[in-house]
Amino acid sequence: MRRRFAQTTSLEERLAEQARRLREEAELLPHGPVREAAIRRARQAETGSHMSEWLRSPGLKPPE
Repeated sequence: MRRRFAQTTSLEERLAEQARRLREEAELLPHGPVREAAIRRARQAETGSHMSEWLRSPGLKPPE
């Protein structure tokens, strides 16, 4: 059986927080592939947050 629980923060807030945390971690890493991966994941989280916010906006209209 799968446990279910209510989220206390919105998806947008959780993604924005994850992006902030990843950027902070990346600042502490030396230049290289690990740092670039952290920055890439932060960018993806920010994009996801913006897309989710856009999709939930009341002004969203279907394509014509």
